[in-house]
Amino acid sequence: MNRYIAILIAALTSAEMQAFQLTPRLVVNINIDQLRTDYIEAFSPLFGTDGFKKLLYQGKVYDAASYSFTPIDRASAISSITTGTSPYHHGIISSTWLDHKTLRPASCVDDIKYFASPAKLQTSTIGDEMKVSSNGTSIVYGLAAYKDAAILSAGHAADNAIWIDENTGKWRTSTYYTPKSEKWLPQSSIVTATKRGNSFNATEYNEHIANMALTVIQARAMGADETPDLLNISLSATAFSQTSTSRTDMERVYTQLDKTLGKLISNIEAQSGKDKVLFVITSTGYAQADNRNYTQYRIPTGTFYINRTAKLLNVYLSAIYGPGEYIEAYYHNQIYLNHRLIGQKKATLHDVLSRCQELLSQTAGVSDVFTSKRLLSGNNDIQKLRNGFYPPVSGDITIEIAPGWQLVNEIIPEHYTSSTTFVPFPIIFYGAGIHAERVTTPVTVDQIAPTISKAIKIRAPNACSAAPLF
Repeated sequence: MNRYIAILIAALTSAEMQAFQLTPRLVVNINIDQLRTDYIEAFSPLFGTDGFKKLLYQGKVYDAASYSFTPIDRASAISSITTGTSPYHHGIISSTWLDHKTLRPASCVDDIKYFASPAKLQTSTIGDEMKVSSNGTSIVYGLAAYKDAAILSAGHAADNAIWIDENTGKWRTSTYYTPKSEKWLPQSSIVTATKRGNSFNATEYNEHIANMALTVIQARAMGADETPDLLNISLSATAFSQTSTSRTDMERVYTQLDKTLGKLISNIEAQSGKDKVLFVITSTGYAQADNRNYTQYRIPTGTFYINRTAKLLNVYLSAIYGPGEYIEAYYHNQIYLNHRLIGQKKATLHDVLSRCQELLSQTAGVSDVFTSKRLLSGNNDIQKLRNGFYPPVSGDITIEIAPGWQLVNEIIPEHYTSSTTFVPFPIIFYGAGIHAERVTTPVTVDQIAPTISKAIKIRAPNACSAAPLF
């Protein structure tokens, strides 16, 4: 009997030792803005062997990935990847929202003291938990073309977040992370003035970000010891012009993205060792809203004016409760009510919301109306909308525009076409001893954070309740 116990203990010890040896020293978390499975498949004959094909054939691939909330944009998606939860908990509902105090649009990472910081991110991230578990010795970075992507992927406790300044074309950081710029960070402009701003050249930016990633790994000796490090990289799969969807443009973007991924993966593997690096790749899971002209093709469409609707709603409420400015502001598809005035009129918020919902539901182009009360009720049929709602910054009323209709705000101005098109995308784990496998079971992106946490043997982020994928 003692002999069998000894053999069992030895086997368990061996398994534990093997698991410890396979614990990655470096996690490279790559999120690709608007990456789509259908485009990967369409352009796969043009790919080399070191990029998408290596990931798809040698990695653990979850084909049916999705987000647990709506609406989705770059900032809310990246925040959910790194925190393992939805905007209802982490607080980042979009890249910009209306500030309740100033009634002006504010960036999700704007910070008066530091220019930009993760202060509005309400929960911990994978990188934060790595810092806590390692007593601050883990190295954590976030790299992106945009400041929100870099900062939100890096988290609160990161060593730094680095992005490309849209005005100067230079690499930029925030004094929130470090009062002085990294000595190895290039000071010259890397992007020409004609290719900044709205003319976003994804292929050029992706190449610069990949090169910077390799520079950071070497300069900071990431993955060089037994303490796991984390490098968050944000790339893009959008065309040169964000409104372009031509096959030629997308083919160019995806073939170049494949080369960039191949270069990045091959160089990191050569430097750190394939079994010591865990690559995680996924998408922000949405498609850029375009302004297609449906009218000329006789497809049902129309225009919903949010500013005119807000004025009409105010007239309606004034007729019921007495004169006043009941609509405090409106932004995107959300309306913000004047709670102080409603209290002065001795009306209840519930009654006002009900009347607003009744009127708006009869408006042309409106598919549905969601009040804050309705969203907070937590009914399963609207769970995804509720997960994308964060009371301190979201509006009192969210208007769902009918697909194909255009939402127009003549004041900002703002103009986009509503769409509920499903965007297929994968979650891929590659390296660190992971065996190739294709999984068709539906999964959600909030499961990435606990899976990474399990792989490096730390606690998952503090608002993450999702189970690891494996």
